[in-house]
Amino acid sequence: MKLGDLALPFPFQLAKIMHRSPRDIAAEIAPKLTALEGIHKVDIAGNGFINLYINRDKFFQQKLQTTTKFSLTSEENKIIVEHTSINPNKAAHIGHLRNSCLGDTLARCLKYKGENVEIQNYIDDTGVQVADVVFGFMEIEPKTLEEVKNIPGKFDFYCWDLYTRVADYIEHHPGSKEKKLKILKNIEEGTGVEAKLAQHISQRILLAHLKTMQRLDISYDLQACESSIIRLKFWKLAFQLLKEKKATYFVEEGANKGCWVMKLEDENQQEKILV
Repeated sequence: MKLGDLALPFPFQLAKIMHRSPRDIAAEIAPKLTALEGIHKVDIAGNGFINLYINRDKFFQQKLQTTTKFSLTSEENKIIVEHTSINPNKAAHIGHLRNSCLGDTLARCLKYKGENVEIQNYIDDTGVQVADVVFGFMEIEPKTLEEVKNIPGKFDFYCWDLYTRVADYIEHHPGSKEKKLKILKNIEEGTGVEAKLAQHISQRILLAHLKTMQRLDISYDLQACESSIIRLKFWKLAFQLLKEKKATYFVEEGANKGCWVMKLEDENQQEKILV
């Protein structure tokens, strides 16, 4: 690696105390670091950074020999890892696959460590993106539910193409935005043909996503659908519990007036608006 495996910036902190140039301090210390076990080269970069180059063969060989499954222990009762969570309105793209691979790798590492891991995939099957595709099938390419069901081939790619046309259509057709909002409302409430179309579209595309993930040997313990959360009133129960535990509170004044907010652990951060 051009800049080494580890970069040490402490000469800059010492320079303020010692009233010396950071690079002079780095030049004095660097030779002493070459004696460290596992270090095969030390460089000085910029105005005083010390870059260390690890002897990778020895380092990884030692780690592989000393790190065994038996030396790792579980620290939590249960860990939930949520990843993938692709909007079920189009095919998975390379960015989605990257996130899935990262999440799956983390889950595998935690399981190897001995943790009880539950892997979840959150399915936003009542969201704006799904509503866009439903709008497309009702306004741009008018089709009945049965006609949509009979679309052959890669349905997720078909919907992706349709989805890309929605924004431009709405921009050039007055009243379309209001129609889409009504479609979204019916989907959220589970009423009308809009909800039936949304259910078919999201479930069919979800199956396509799962087939893609299967090719990567990625799997899930739970598919958490937003429609189920709404229908079973999970949010209502969770919100009531948050209020009872005083984890959220109503703001009477200021920028967040009229909102229910949650205070983040870091006091320097702004409040998180829930409702």
